[in-house]
Amino acid sequence: MNQKISKNRRILIIDDNEAIHKDFRAILEGNDRNFNVDEEKNAIFGTALRSLDRSFEIDSAFHGQEGLLKVQQAVRQNQPYAMVFVDVRMPPGWDGIETAQEIWREDPNIQIVICTAYSDYSWREMVSKLGETDQLLILKKPFDNIEVRQIACSLAEKWNILNNLEYLVKERTAEVLEVRDLTVFALAKLAESRDPEIGGHVERIRTYSQILAEYLQKEGPYQKQINEQFLNNIYRASPIHDIGKVGIPDTILLKPGQLNDEEFEIMKRHTLIGEDAIKTIAKYGKSGDFLTMAIEVTRSHHERFDGRGYPDGLIGLDIPLSARIVALADVFDAITSARVYKSASEPIIARSMIENETGKHFDPAIVDAFCDCWDDFLKIAKSADQSISGMMEPIISHDLQR
Repeated sequence: MNQKISKNRRILIIDDNEAIHKDFRAILEGNDRNFNVDEEKNAIFGTALRSLDRSFEIDSAFHGQEGLLKVQQAVRQNQPYAMVFVDVRMPPGWDGIETAQEIWREDPNIQIVICTAYSDYSWREMVSKLGETDQLLILKKPFDNIEVRQIACSLAEKWNILNNLEYLVKERTAEVLEVRDLTVFALAKLAESRDPEIGGHVERIRTYSQILAEYLQKEGPYQKQINEQFLNNIYRASPIHDIGKVGIPDTILLKPGQLNDEEFEIMKRHTLIGEDAIKTIAKYGKSGDFLTMAIEVTRSHHERFDGRGYPDGLIGLDIPLSARIVALADVFDAITSARVYKSASEPIIARSMIENETGKHFDPAIVDAFCDCWDDFLKIAKSADQSISGMMEPIISHDLQR
């Protein structure tokens, strides 16, 4: 993420007594020689205070109207104060309560500390005038240096947390999603590792699926079904389409030849094995649409548009759109990749075979998208480290259904 957390340690002091401003600066600007605390307090708090960030930026105003002008200017320049220390008595102008009211009208997020040595207002009177708020504190004069610094540090930290909350939530969410995506992709690579000859398959499936989905978002009959969330989900879900193959015996998965009918029935179970695994994961989390699509893709990427696929024999638009997209991406990569049971074919042969299966194996609208995105597919297929040779068996063979 490019955004950075804004650390606001800007403080405005509003007091008609210049000596008070000097006292605040001495306390808050971080010069240890200015800490006039007794020996007992220094023993208790001194070490902790010296470890705190003391880089406060102090501004001064000597009456309420001047303070309001400074707050207005800070807001306009997008450099607001984190807090204001306001003296309760500043004759002949506004007192501290009036000043606080005016400042909050200008900057509702600012925190105000009312400083008083007199009993001009009780807490009840202040709350009555200013309302119940967690942005108001009272500081009694004469000041205790430790108390002033603790208030300043606490309020600065509070301002930073509250005003960066949206960023912090987004940052944390992004971190969680990144860990999730890496974990899911690692599982996909783990499944892929059982067949060392198909290296890079999950990356290519993800890229091919993304190309098709992005095109279909702009062109064709599925524009209303494909939003940004769909694109994000298919990017994450497509790599794990074959995760169920971890449950298929090596004697079948790596067989160097066409599967017999009994072996093929076992191979077909990888769609259900994968679906069950993801459903189990879904019980323990709240990944929502992502896992829903992952289940669709895992179970249904071997369905055929004409209803002759597996495991459910779904027909046409009854097959989830995500699975129809991944089905074409998976077949294209299967044709153009060398496997233990076959050689790789040229991409142009794969295109011809896919076009011939329009309306049979594949959704016609997705085949159209594939043809329109041909240059992108060709570039990825050619960049892969594959041995291109020979012809394949027909697309309806058991080998391609793996």
